[in-house]
Amino acid sequence: MFKNLFGEISVLFSYPKHLIVLLSRFVVAYGFAKPALMKLSDMTVTASWFASISIPFPTFFAYFVSGIETVGIIGLVFGLFTRYVSIFLALVMIGAIFFVHIPNGFSVVNDGIEIPLYYMIFLSLFASFGAGKYSLDNLIFKDGNNE
Repeated sequence: MFKNLFGEISVLFSYPKHLIVLLSRFVVAYGFAKPALMKLSDMTVTASWFASISIPFPTFFAYFVSGIETVGIIGLVFGLFTRYVSIFLALVMIGAIFFVHIPNGFSVVNDGIEIPLYYMIFLSLFASFGAGKYSLDNLIFKDGNNE
């Protein structure tokens, strides 16, 4: 009896999964948008900030990180090269954790690692399972994880 009940519940919850993946991609892309725009608005300030937090080659990494974030936002919104952009964005989050957030502890209230960690979890899901049915990855490459 329980096996049938759990089977029916599983089928019921599988219907919105593609919409949930799509919405999750949009939310994560939106979360990257403001920081990316702030960096892009004045790259000399971004490079100076990177230097002040001891990031090596601050000008190079200011452009590099801004580029990854910009391409990543576009990739997440359209579901294009999602696995790859997710890996690169996760690497940016690792840098953010170690260079910016770790001295502040875990809590978001103190600007800790909580939010970058959540982004890393979502990005690792996208890297592992793909962009979902509603994506250019599925349309162009037939990603295969859209049963």
